[in-house]
Amino acid sequence: MEPFTVYEGKTVPFMNDNLDTDQILPKTYLKLIEKTGFGEFLFDDWRYIKGRKPNPDFVLNFPEYSEASILISGDNFGGGSSREHAVWAISNYGFRAVIAGSFGDIFYMNSLKNGLLPISLPRPALEQLAALESTDKITIDLPNQKVISGDNEYTFDIDATWKHKMLNGLDEIGITLKEEEAITAYEQTIPAYRQ
Repeated sequence: MEPFTVYEGKTVPFMNDNLDTDQILPKTYLKLIEKTGFGEFLFDDWRYIKGRKPNPDFVLNFPEYSEASILISGDNFGGGSSREHAVWAISNYGFRAVIAGSFGDIFYMNSLKNGLLPISLPRPALEQLAALESTDKITIDLPNQKVISGDNEYTFDIDATWKHKMLNGLDEIGITLKEEEAITAYEQTIPAYRQ
């Protein structure tokens, strides 16, 4: 997992409330067996029209947001089913963070486990961030738990354990690999008849 420390990027506003995981990634696309390849199906029902042509009225298809890597949204982002694929789709698309009013609990944990930073901010802050020009950049300072936009700073909460994991790029495999020497030493004590 790629560490997340201080990140600067452009935003895209998608201020819908109650975006569930089926809207983020429709169930039709859950058949892929890798964690990659889901980005093209993000918000599929809105991004495309008949013949899978890009919907010119959908914000992610606006040329001015083509470089956006921080999604700004409303309350209850990622509610619904527990599909991890929704997080993979957001990450595969190129987003490093989602800033919303609140998150579905399972989606929030899936995001952290996969290196996508979910940030909860109050509605006035979201509205200010959503009103930014497409050329504006914001900074997410995870060590100091701040979102910085021009002269505005917004603080956010994150559990200390998850903050440590994000800062150091530690997913469950990475944490296990930190104990590789001890695991190898233990495996060498196992008798041949038990292997």
